[in-house]
Amino acid sequence: MENRNEREPSCRRLIRRPVVQDMCGLSSSAMYEQIANGTFPRPVPIGARAVAWVESEVEDWIDKRIEAARVGEVSTPHA
Repeated sequence: MENRNEREPSCRRLIRRPVVQDMCGLSSSAMYEQIANGTFPRPVPIGARAVAWVESEVEDWIDKRIEAARVGEVSTPHA
């Protein structure tokens, strides 16, 4: 599967947490835990108390999860 960065250039878009959660299916706490572990894209500050994610980075994360699942390499975090 090709990397999203190797595809045709697209508009960069910043998306807020509810959209990210809807896209990836993670809870807020799971998402922030994976960010802390370095396994989920980090948000970028967009204001004094607001952050957003780069949509293409979230899409890349989803693509990698799908690809790994197809070859049986997905590991789930231990609770």
